[in-house]
Amino acid sequence: MLSVVGGCGGRAPVIPPPAAEAPPPAPERYENQDQALLKAALQGRYLSPKEALELSDRLLTEGSPATRDQETIARLELLLLGALKQEDRASRAGLLRNLGIVRFHQKQYKSARQALQAANEINPRDARTHYYLARLFARQEQIYLRQGQKAKARQQAKLAEMELGLARKFDPSNPLYRQSLKESIRTE
Repeated sequence: MLSVVGGCGGRAPVIPPPAAEAPPPAPERYENQDQALLKAALQGRYLSPKEALELSDRLLTEGSPATRDQETIARLELLLLGALKQEDRASRAGLLRNLGIVRFHQKQYKSARQALQAANEINPRDARTHYYLARLFARQEQIYLRQGQKAKARQQAKLAEMELGLARKFDPSNPLYRQSLKESIRTE
């Protein structure tokens, strides 16, 4: 239907408003390709251990929103456990390290330490493994301090500083390893 409106010198057609449009589709739950790939891998899409390692490395980047999403962390754990069942020596240390990081974010500290130490035995020059071991020791230091066990706390603090020193040695350009452990614990 076309309406006509009078004006200063003539008539101009007025176009009626368009019919109400359908609302836009809901945003995809998986906001990026890595989340979608993780979901697909758990639904049967094959990822080699190397691909699983690369995907988990990207999702576990320090400060990534994925590290605060417990559903993503649980999915990563399943992916890593599946990848570790395959015989791939080249990826094993990284997969174990990332499993340790996942367990750290799940607050399963004993299991995280076991995975990180196993990764460290395979690749003792991995800065990220040493960094997370340092964070675990620093966290344990805090627990001992709350319990009033000062001697054990000091021992954990020394281990944490040693591990952080190794992380700095193996990756001196990483600014994350230059901050204090107390600061990194506070930001968790």
